[in-house]
Amino acid sequence: MSDLDLLQILYNILPAIIVAAVAFYFFKTFSENENRRRRFLLHQENQKTGLPLKLQAYERMVLFLERISPGNLLVRIKPNTSDKIQYSNTLVSAIDQEFEHNLAQQIYISNECWNYIKTAKNATISLIRQTAADNTIENAAMLQEKVLTILMDEDAPTVAALTFVKNEVKEIV
Repeated sequence: MSDLDLLQILYNILPAIIVAAVAFYFFKTFSENENRRRRFLLHQENQKTGLPLKLQAYERMVLFLERISPGNLLVRIKPNTSDKIQYSNTLVSAIDQEFEHNLAQQIYISNECWNYIKTAKNATISLIRQTAADNTIENAAMLQEKVLTILMDEDAPTVAALTFVKNEVKEIV
């Protein structure tokens, strides 16, 4: 084969190679754009269904925090006996039940928000237990009164968590 034959073959193949490269480029670009469009539509559809679930989770966590707020908790759960330890255990049990009822909500909220909520729960339990351990408190009524008195002087442990949840919802909406 001569150089002329090779040059002739190259002239015949070169347009096919160029067409193939251009077709590959367009196909690749089209495919990438189509994938982006599908991801966008999927994301948009997830937002339609996911946002209400997220907001519902935040609503439930606000309700949880309000229900375990010592002021609300003490008014809602009256002492059955005069035993302060039994009353404090009843209060802690109520907080734990509320928390367990809302455990699944952590899927829809941020880790930082969940940590604030857990901290508020633990701080509320700690406040109740520390107050119940006070030797000057003799019965359940005094425990109830002392916790309410403490809350007059300082914010409830749930206040910071509620503020954080509200701010996070503002960012979402």
